[in-house]
Amino acid sequence: MGWAIALHGGAGDIPRSLPLERREPREAALRHCLQIGVDAFNSHRSPLDVVELVVRELENNPHFNAGVGSVLTSNGTVEMEACIMDGITKRCGAVSGLSTVKNAISLARLVMEKTPHIYLGFDGAEAFAREQGIETVDSSHFITPENIERLKQAKEANRVQIDYTQPIKKVGDKIPVPDGDSQIGTVGCVAVDGHGNLATATSTGGLVNKMVGRIGDTPIIGAGTYANNLCAVSATGRGEAIIRGTVARDVAALMEYKGLSLNDAATYVVEGAPSGTTGLIAVSAKGEVTMPFNTTGMFRACASEDGYTAVGIWPGELRE
Repeated sequence: MGWAIALHGGAGDIPRSLPLERREPREAALRHCLQIGVDAFNSHRSPLDVVELVVRELENNPHFNAGVGSVLTSNGTVEMEACIMDGITKRCGAVSGLSTVKNAISLARLVMEKTPHIYLGFDGAEAFAREQGIETVDSSHFITPENIERLKQAKEANRVQIDYTQPIKKVGDKIPVPDGDSQIGTVGCVAVDGHGNLATATSTGGLVNKMVGRIGDTPIIGAGTYANNLCAVSATGRGEAIIRGTVARDVAALMEYKGLSLNDAATYVVEGAPSGTTGLIAVSAKGEVTMPFNTTGMFRACASEDGYTAVGIWPGELRE
Protein backbone atom coordinates (compact mmCIF):
# COMPACT_ATOMS: atom_id res chain seq x y z
CA MET A 1 0.00 0.00 0.00
CA GLY A 2 0.98 3.63 -0.41
CA TRP A 3 -0.09 6.89 1.16
CA ALA A 4 -3.62 8.28 0.90
CA ILE A 5 -5.24 11.59 1.79
CA ALA A 6 -8.75 13.04 1.95
CA LEU A 7 -10.02 16.50 2.81
CA HIS A 8 -13.34 18.26 3.19
CA GLY A 9 -14.64 21.80 3.03
CA GLY A 10 -17.86 21.21 4.92
CA ALA A 11 -21.16 19.36 4.56
CA GLY A 12 -24.68 20.74 4.49
CA ASP A 13 -27.54 21.93 2.32
CA ILE A 14 -25.55 22.62 -0.85
CA PRO A 15 -28.06 23.11 -3.69
CA ARG A 16 -27.27 21.65 -7.10
CA SER A 17 -28.24 25.08 -8.39
CA LEU A 18 -25.15 26.54 -6.68
CA PRO A 19 -23.88 29.20 -9.13
CA LEU A 20 -20.63 28.48 -10.93
CA GLU A 21 -19.02 31.61 -9.51
CA ARG A 22 -19.51 30.16 -6.02
CA ARG A 23 -18.81 26.53 -6.79
CA GLU A 24 -15.68 26.83 -8.91
CA PRO A 25 -13.50 28.76 -6.41
CA ARG A 26 -14.23 26.15 -3.75
CA GLU A 27 -13.48 23.26 -6.08
CA ALA A 28 -10.26 24.97 -7.16
CA ALA A 29 -9.32 25.50 -3.51
CA LEU A 30 -9.92 21.82 -2.75
CA ARG A 31 -7.68 20.78 -5.67
CA HIS A 32 -5.00 23.28 -4.59
CA CYS A 33 -5.03 22.05 -0.99
CA LEU A 34 -5.07 18.43 -2.12
CA GLN A 35 -1.95 19.09 -4.18
CA ILE A 36 -0.24 20.58 -1.12
CA GLY A 37 -0.88 17.31 0.67
CA VAL A 38 0.33 15.24 -2.28
CA ASP A 39 3.51 17.31 -2.56
CA ALA A 40 4.12 16.97 1.18
CA PHE A 41 3.83 13.18 1.01
CA ASN A 42 6.12 13.10 -2.01
CA SER A 43 8.62 15.11 0.05
CA HIS A 44 8.44 12.40 2.74
CA ARG A 45 6.59 14.50 5.30
CA SER A 46 4.73 12.66 8.07
CA PRO A 47 0.93 12.30 8.04
CA LEU A 48 0.77 14.73 10.97
CA ASP A 49 2.69 17.33 8.96
CA VAL A 50 0.48 16.69 5.93
CA VAL A 51 -2.83 17.25 7.71
CA GLU A 52 -1.56 20.40 9.42
CA LEU A 53 -0.24 21.87 6.16
CA VAL A 54 -3.47 21.15 4.30
CA VAL A 55 -5.74 22.52 7.01
CA ARG A 56 -3.59 25.65 7.38
CA GLU A 57 -4.12 26.33 3.68
CA LEU A 58 -7.87 25.75 4.02
CA GLU A 59 -7.92 28.14 6.99
CA ASN A 60 -6.28 30.78 4.82
CA ASN A 61 -9.03 30.50 2.19
CA PRO A 62 -12.07 32.78 2.76
CA HIS A 63 -14.40 30.35 0.95
CA PHE A 64 -14.46 27.97 3.94
CA ASN A 65 -15.66 28.27 7.53
CA ALA A 66 -12.28 28.27 9.26
CA GLY A 67 -9.57 30.86 9.75
CA VAL A 68 -10.18 33.90 7.59
CA GLY A 69 -13.58 32.58 6.47
CA SER A 70 -14.91 31.91 9.97
CA VAL A 71 -18.56 32.66 10.58
CA LEU A 72 -19.74 34.99 13.34
CA THR A 73 -21.29 34.51 16.76
CA SER A 74 -24.51 36.20 17.81
CA ASN A 75 -22.36 39.12 19.04
CA GLY A 76 -20.67 39.49 15.64
CA THR A 77 -17.36 38.09 16.88
CA VAL A 78 -15.20 35.17 15.76
CA GLU A 79 -14.55 32.12 17.97
CA MET A 80 -12.47 29.57 16.09
CA GLU A 81 -11.63 26.02 17.14
CA ALA A 82 -9.42 23.22 15.87
CA CYS A 83 -8.08 19.78 16.71
CA ILE A 84 -5.24 17.54 15.53
CA MET A 85 -4.50 13.92 16.41
CA ASP A 86 -1.80 11.33 15.69
CA GLY A 87 -3.17 7.82 15.27
CA ILE A 88 -0.31 5.59 16.41
CA THR A 89 0.45 7.47 19.64
CA LYS A 90 -3.05 8.95 20.16
CA ARG A 91 -1.36 12.23 21.02
CA CYS A 92 -3.74 15.10 20.35
CA GLY A 93 -4.27 18.82 20.82
CA ALA A 94 -7.34 21.03 20.65
CA VAL A 95 -8.25 24.71 20.98
CA SER A 96 -11.46 26.74 21.19
CA GLY A 97 -12.54 30.35 21.45
CA LEU A 98 -9.74 31.82 19.35
CA SER A 99 -10.19 35.34 18.02
CA THR A 100 -6.68 36.45 16.94
CA VAL A 101 -4.73 33.28 16.03
CA LYS A 102 -4.27 33.13 12.26
CA ASN A 103 -4.02 29.34 12.07
CA ALA A 104 -5.87 27.55 14.84
CA ILE A 105 -4.70 24.12 13.70
CA SER A 106 -1.06 25.01 14.32
CA LEU A 107 -1.88 26.18 17.84
CA ALA A 108 -3.69 22.87 18.44
CA ARG A 109 -0.50 21.05 17.44
CA LEU A 110 1.53 23.18 19.84
CA VAL A 111 -0.88 22.29 22.65
CA MET A 112 -0.19 18.64 21.80
CA GLU A 113 3.58 19.00 21.61
CA LYS A 114 4.42 21.75 24.12
CA THR A 115 2.00 21.23 27.03
CA PRO A 116 0.97 18.35 29.31
CA HIS A 117 -2.63 19.03 28.28
CA ILE A 118 -4.91 18.25 25.35
CA TYR A 119 -7.37 21.13 25.23
CA LEU A 120 -6.97 24.91 25.81
CA GLY A 121 -9.72 27.46 25.31
CA PHE A 122 -10.44 31.17 25.06
CA ASP A 123 -8.12 33.51 27.04
CA GLY A 124 -5.80 30.69 28.07
CA ALA A 125 -5.40 29.50 24.50
CA GLU A 126 -4.78 33.05 23.28
CA ALA A 127 -2.16 33.61 25.99
CA PHE A 128 -0.44 30.33 25.06
CA ALA A 129 -0.35 31.44 21.42
CA ARG A 130 1.43 34.64 22.38
CA GLU A 131 3.89 32.72 24.57
CA GLN A 132 4.72 30.42 21.66
CA GLY A 133 5.15 33.28 19.20
CA ILE A 134 2.53 31.89 16.83
CA GLU A 135 1.21 34.41 14.29
CA THR A 136 -1.71 36.49 15.50
CA VAL A 137 -3.71 39.22 13.79
CA ASP A 138 -6.39 41.70 14.78
CA SER A 139 -9.77 39.99 15.06
CA SER A 140 -11.06 42.19 12.23
CA HIS A 141 -8.88 40.09 9.89
CA PHE A 142 -11.44 37.29 10.15
CA ILE A 143 -14.61 39.35 9.85
CA THR A 144 -15.62 39.53 6.19
CA PRO A 145 -18.53 41.49 4.66
CA GLU A 146 -20.02 38.19 3.50
CA ASN A 147 -20.11 36.80 7.03
CA ILE A 148 -21.55 40.02 8.43
CA GLU A 149 -24.38 39.64 5.91
CA ARG A 150 -24.84 35.94 6.77
CA LEU A 151 -25.15 36.81 10.45
CA LYS A 152 -27.74 39.47 9.63
CA GLN A 153 -29.73 36.95 7.59
CA ALA A 154 -29.56 34.34 10.36
CA LYS A 155 -30.77 36.86 12.94
CA GLU A 156 -33.67 37.87 10.68
CA ALA A 157 -34.68 34.23 10.44
CA ASN A 158 -34.04 33.72 14.18
CA ARG A 159 -31.95 30.64 13.62
CA VAL A 160 -28.49 29.15 13.94
CA GLN A 161 -27.08 28.02 10.61
CA ILE A 162 -25.23 24.78 9.96
CA ASP A 163 -22.45 24.66 7.38
CA TYR A 164 -23.92 25.41 3.95
CA THR A 165 -27.38 26.24 5.23
CA GLN A 166 -28.91 28.15 2.38
CA PRO A 167 -28.87 31.83 3.32
CA ILE A 168 -32.18 33.64 3.46
CA LYS A 169 -33.40 36.91 2.08
CA LYS A 170 -36.38 39.09 2.80
CA VAL A 171 -39.03 39.58 0.17
CA GLY A 172 -40.71 42.81 1.17
CA ASP A 173 -42.19 42.27 4.63
CA LYS A 174 -42.54 38.53 4.15
CA ILE A 175 -40.73 35.90 6.22
CA PRO A 176 -37.19 35.30 4.95
CA VAL A 177 -36.90 32.37 2.56
CA PRO A 178 -33.96 30.39 1.16
CA ASP A 179 -32.35 32.08 -1.84
CA GLY A 180 -30.42 29.08 -3.18
CA ASP A 181 -27.05 30.53 -2.23
CA SER A 182 -24.46 28.49 -0.35
CA GLN A 183 -23.08 28.80 3.15
CA ILE A 184 -19.45 28.10 3.87
CA GLY A 185 -18.12 25.06 5.70
CA THR A 186 -15.81 23.51 8.28
CA VAL A 187 -12.53 22.06 6.98
CA GLY A 188 -10.65 18.85 7.70
CA CYS A 189 -7.97 16.49 6.44
CA VAL A 190 -7.04 12.86 7.12
CA ALA A 191 -3.90 11.10 5.93
CA VAL A 192 -2.06 7.78 6.09
CA ASP A 193 1.46 6.97 4.91
CA GLY A 194 2.76 3.78 3.35
CA HIS A 195 3.56 2.34 6.79
CA GLY A 196 0.03 2.75 8.15
CA ASN A 197 0.73 5.84 10.26
CA LEU A 198 -2.46 7.93 10.52
CA ALA A 199 -3.35 11.54 11.37
CA THR A 200 -6.37 13.83 11.31
CA ALA A 201 -6.99 17.57 11.64
CA THR A 202 -10.19 19.64 11.72
CA SER A 203 -10.77 23.41 11.98
CA THR A 204 -13.90 25.57 12.06
CA GLY A 205 -15.53 28.86 12.91
CA GLY A 206 -18.61 26.99 14.16
CA LEU A 207 -22.21 27.90 13.37
CA VAL A 208 -23.55 31.21 12.10
CA ASN A 209 -25.27 33.10 14.95
CA LYS A 210 -24.03 30.64 17.59
CA MET A 211 -24.07 31.74 21.22
CA VAL A 212 -20.83 33.25 22.50
CA GLY A 213 -18.87 30.47 24.20
CA ARG A 214 -20.50 27.64 22.24
CA ILE A 215 -18.15 24.73 21.55
CA GLY A 216 -18.88 22.31 18.74
CA ASP A 217 -17.70 18.85 17.76
CA THR A 218 -14.47 19.85 16.02
CA PRO A 219 -12.18 20.09 19.09
CA ILE A 220 -13.81 17.20 20.95
CA ILE A 221 -11.76 14.03 20.61
CA GLY A 222 -14.00 11.20 19.41
CA ALA A 223 -16.75 13.48 18.15
CA GLY A 224 -15.49 15.60 15.27
CA THR A 225 -11.91 14.37 15.25
CA TYR A 226 -10.30 11.02 16.03
CA ALA A 227 -7.42 8.78 14.97
CA ASN A 228 -5.95 5.52 16.22
CA ASN A 229 -3.96 2.66 14.67
CA LEU A 230 -6.93 1.63 12.50
CA CYS A 231 -8.28 4.84 10.98
CA ALA A 232 -8.33 8.63 11.02
CA VAL A 233 -11.62 10.56 10.88
CA SER A 234 -12.66 14.20 10.46
CA ALA A 235 -16.37 15.04 10.69
CA THR A 236 -18.42 18.02 9.54
CA GLY A 237 -22.03 19.10 9.94
CA ARG A 238 -24.14 20.01 12.96
CA GLY A 239 -21.83 19.76 15.93
CA GLU A 240 -24.45 18.95 18.52
CA ALA A 241 -25.58 15.86 16.57
CA ILE A 242 -21.99 14.77 15.96
CA ILE A 243 -21.15 15.11 19.67
CA ARG A 244 -24.21 13.09 20.71
CA GLY A 245 -23.28 10.36 18.24
CA THR A 246 -19.55 10.31 19.08
CA VAL A 247 -19.27 10.03 15.31
CA ALA A 248 -15.51 9.84 14.76
CA ARG A 249 -14.84 7.37 17.57
CA ASP A 250 -17.77 5.18 16.55
CA VAL A 251 -16.19 4.61 13.14
CA ALA A 252 -13.00 3.39 14.82
CA ALA A 253 -14.94 1.34 17.39
CA LEU A 254 -16.93 -0.50 14.73
CA MET A 255 -13.68 -1.41 12.99
CA GLU A 256 -12.02 -2.45 16.25
CA TYR A 257 -14.80 -4.36 17.97
CA LYS A 258 -17.04 -5.51 15.11
CA GLY A 259 -14.38 -6.05 12.47
CA LEU A 260 -16.15 -3.82 9.95
CA SER A 261 -14.29 -2.36 6.98
CA LEU A 262 -13.60 1.37 6.95
CA ASN A 263 -16.33 2.01 4.37
CA ASP A 264 -18.93 -0.13 6.16
CA ALA A 265 -18.16 1.44 9.54
CA ALA A 266 -18.30 5.01 8.24
CA THR A 267 -21.48 4.37 6.25
CA TYR A 268 -23.19 2.79 9.28
CA VAL A 269 -22.34 5.77 11.49
CA VAL A 270 -23.42 8.42 8.98
CA GLU A 271 -26.65 6.62 8.08
CA GLY A 272 -27.45 6.29 11.78
CA ALA A 273 -27.04 10.02 12.42
CA PRO A 274 -30.05 12.36 12.09
CA SER A 275 -30.66 13.19 8.43
CA GLY A 276 -29.00 16.35 7.20
CA THR A 277 -26.51 16.63 10.07
CA THR A 278 -23.39 14.62 9.34
CA GLY A 279 -20.57 14.06 6.90
CA LEU A 280 -17.07 12.69 7.39
CA ILE A 281 -13.85 11.78 5.67
CA ALA A 282 -11.74 8.84 6.79
CA VAL A 283 -8.70 6.80 5.83
CA SER A 284 -7.62 3.40 7.14
CA ALA A 285 -4.19 2.05 7.99
CA LYS A 286 -4.49 -0.03 4.81
CA GLY A 287 -4.78 3.11 2.67
CA GLU A 288 -8.53 2.94 2.09
CA VAL A 289 -10.53 6.19 1.75
CA THR A 290 -14.21 6.87 2.38
CA MET A 291 -16.23 10.12 2.39
CA PRO A 292 -19.92 9.48 3.29
CA PHE A 293 -22.50 12.14 4.22
CA ASN A 294 -26.25 12.38 4.87
CA THR A 295 -26.55 16.04 3.90
CA THR A 296 -27.41 17.40 0.45
CA GLY A 297 -23.72 17.67 -0.34
CA MET A 298 -20.17 17.82 1.01
CA PHE A 299 -17.17 19.54 -0.55
CA ARG A 300 -14.56 16.78 -0.59
CA ALA A 301 -11.43 15.54 -2.33
CA CYS A 302 -9.01 12.64 -2.09
CA ALA A 303 -5.79 11.32 -3.58
CA SER A 304 -3.56 8.26 -3.29
CA GLU A 305 0.00 7.36 -4.13
CA ASP A 306 -1.07 5.40 -7.22
CA GLY A 307 -2.00 8.69 -8.91
CA TYR A 308 -5.75 8.69 -8.29
CA THR A 309 -7.30 12.06 -7.41
CA ALA A 310 -10.96 13.09 -7.20
CA VAL A 311 -13.10 16.05 -6.17
CA GLY A 312 -16.85 16.05 -5.51
CA ILE A 313 -19.76 17.92 -3.96
CA TRP A 314 -22.98 15.91 -4.35
CA PRO A 315 -23.84 12.20 -3.89
CA GLY A 316 -22.46 9.81 -6.48
CA GLU A 317 -20.27 12.50 -7.98
CA LEU A 318 -16.48 12.30 -7.83
CA ARG A 319 -14.55 13.85 -10.71
CA GLU A 320 -10.98 12.84 -11.38
